Amino acid sequence: MADAAPSTVRRRFGLQPDVPLDDGHQDLEHQKLLWSRIRLAMREPFAEFFGTFIMVLFGDGSVAQVLLSAGQKTSPGQNGSGEYQSISWGWGLGVMLGIYVAGLPPGDSGGFLNPAITFCFCLYRKLPWRRFPIYLIAQFLGGFCAAGVIYANYVSAIDDFEGAGNEDPSYATIVPALFHVNYPTNLFKAFLTKTNQFFSEFITATLLMFVIFALKDESNQGAMGKTGAGQFFPLALFFLIFGLGACFGWETGYAINLARDFGPRLMSYAVGYGHAVWSAGDYYFWVPMVASFLGCAFGGFLYDVFIYTGPESPINTPWLGFKRLIRPGVASYPRVTETEKNRA
Repeated sequence: MADAAPSTVRRRFGLQPDVPLDDGHQDLEHQKLLWSRIRLAMREPFAEFFGTFIMVLFGDGSVAQVLLSAGQKTSPGQNGSGEYQSISWGWGLGVMLGIYVAGLPPGDSGGFLNPAITFCFCLYRKLPWRRFPIYLIAQFLGGFCAAGVIYANYVSAIDDFEGAGNEDPSYATIVPALFHVNYPTNLFKAFLTKTNQFFSEFITATLLMFVIFALKDESNQGAMGKTGAGQFFPLALFFLIFGLGACFGWETGYAINLARDFGPRLMSYAVGYGHAVWSAGDYYFWVPMVASFLGCAFGGFLYDVFIYTGPESPINTPWLGFKRLIRPGVASYPRVTETEKNRA
């Protein structure tokens, strides 16, 4: 690389010093330009931003179209443009296309699109912890900006639906705001308790992480190939997200992702929906934020305890990894074994 500055910046954020570039692009003259050096330094965070942006754009766009067109007799189906399963399709496609955008071979940018998933790869797969903050910021901003684009695109339809200037998310006007964020069903039906809300988000996040680890497990010959899902991973995620929406999406909207809930929720507040964006559903807003992290952590824990045999996971170290917390200097079995081999 012509300039060492990108590598220095990348090290600070826990990124690989060598930028994930095609071999034919390494020594091109334009890589010396200022913007090219910025892009080289921050390529993975940029990819996470746009991957999340694409995901939320498709997902929230599907919700907006279904809700805002409901009951319209002039639509092709004479009863709105889409139904609930259209939303599952939209989110599944959004996740698949977002991963195609954000997954940068031959690097390890990952295409995570979700702070909870990034957290679990740091916790269980040795992704550098220094990478977590910059990925979280990129993912949050991707969701926030995508919600702004959706609002700008559908603002006239929203005004027509709820009445221009009426942005108070009460029972009558919360529906068009649903394309921004997830509100629990008990906003309309009182049977859903806070425990139900939390468990609904927790179980979907657990399933999400458990299946992702299965699909990324190179020793799992059942995951669409002999080395995990490989290039079929984005397609497999489409089916996973579609299934989660079809089977678990009714109660709380299966946010399972801080970036795709809190980012759009903040955008809803910014465009004028007020304090009720936070207080709706008895202050439900914190549930998808916390449950996504705990659920994904539990799903990863289950997979690694009962199925995963690789060296990356702290589960495959003394005391299921807890010995590292008590004695940080303790080495994992694979490293000790490698050292013994070198001595031999």
